[in-house]
Amino acid sequence: MSVQSSRSIGAEIRETPGCAGPAKANSSETPREAWLIVALLFLFMLINFADKAVIGIAAVPIMKELNLSPREFGLIGSSFFLLFSLSAIVTGFIVNRVQTRWALLTMGLVWALTQFPMLGTVGFATVVACRIALGAGEGPAYPVALHSAYKWFPNELRTLPTAIIAQGAGIGIMVALPLLNWVIVKYSWHWAFGVLGIAGLAWSAAWLVLGREGSLTAAAATVATPTPQRIAYRQLLLSPTIIASWCASFGAQWGLSQALSWQGAFLIKGLGFTQASIGLLGALPAGASVILVIATGWGSQRLLARGVSSRVARGVLGGACVALGGAALAIMPYVPGAPAKIALTTIGVALPSVIYVIGNAVVSEIAPVAQRGAMLAIGTAVSTSAGLLAPYVMGSVIETAATPLDGFNTGFMICGVIMLVGGIIGMALMRPEQETMRWASKMPGAAVGHA
Repeated sequence: MSVQSSRSIGAEIRETPGCAGPAKANSSETPREAWLIVALLFLFMLINFADKAVIGIAAVPIMKELNLSPREFGLIGSSFFLLFSLSAIVTGFIVNRVQTRWALLTMGLVWALTQFPMLGTVGFATVVACRIALGAGEGPAYPVALHSAYKWFPNELRTLPTAIIAQGAGIGIMVALPLLNWVIVKYSWHWAFGVLGIAGLAWSAAWLVLGREGSLTAAAATVATPTPQRIAYRQLLLSPTIIASWCASFGAQWGLSQALSWQGAFLIKGLGFTQASIGLLGALPAGASVILVIATGWGSQRLLARGVSSRVARGVLGGACVALGGAALAIMPYVPGAPAKIALTTIGVALPSVIYVIGNAVVSEIAPVAQRGAMLAIGTAVSTSAGLLAPYVMGSVIETAATPLDGFNTGFMICGVIMLVGGIIGMALMRPEQETMRWASKMPGAAVGHA
């Protein structure tokens, strides 16, 4: 049996419970409406990451106005992730039973409403409370967005839409940071949050009118079998492939959450730039990630179409990107000059973002459709737990260092080592097609003799 055949069999079993033959939903033709949903989900993630990134671009003005130490500001950055993981897991199980369109609408409204209190006079406690509430609303965003998109695309066609949705994050930062920085310089950091609240309300209105549920789920719901095919969660959670994917994603998330909270301060306090000049510089990692993730997602999908194993086209490729990004950050403290440091931090944050596409595609390749939402959410919870630690660790290191630049150098080196380890684990252990075949052979009605 070929590798491509094994992937097709796994997809049939997952997408059409209890059915031994190919599902109609696995046709290579995708409805045009599916790409409208992808476009809306792209905008959803654009706003999501602008919400995350605004705290970093406003770091220095916030610290000055509220008279915060680096450690206290690190707590603000980490507070965003306090309920992030828990919310992601709970919502992931909910969307196994509730339509994703309503979950996404609720999240969009929560994001908007948590931004408006920042328009007034606030203190440390108010900022922390708003960031905690925002994190709870944004925790499930990426896995639920992917779960929604995967209801329109079969397994072999998911990598490109996943890459497009994921790059809402990169483009969100690339476009939003210069705009938000202009708002901060021209008006105040308070209005940067207000602009994001308005954007969240606008997206919610558009989704209410245009958002739809995919046909793969609708088709599955009409199958006569009363219950879908399932795998015990214990088996899924102990899967070496899934664990490896989450380790690589944890490393990448450490770098991302650190950059979201501290990139602006690094450019100003560490490298000596002014607030007015950091908008485009802060957006460099996001701009690079857009190119890298779209290109790598397309390349991964092409490799799969040519019969290359998922282990290579997804596992080795994704893990290597995280490891190389970690290596870039680990050596950054030893290179002289601001341009070289900016180049290496750009590579170190941008390159590992490939795993956000590939890692979730790997999990969706293994997990049955009835459990996919929960598994994507659990994976998000595991990886984003790095966000609870990374901003605070960086703040603590800066506060105890001889100079701010020394502190930033140490923080980036710690981050690089964590990413390097996670990437190596990903390269070594992600073998999705082997686990798909092993589980498929044990499922009743699985047609394992196609090839």
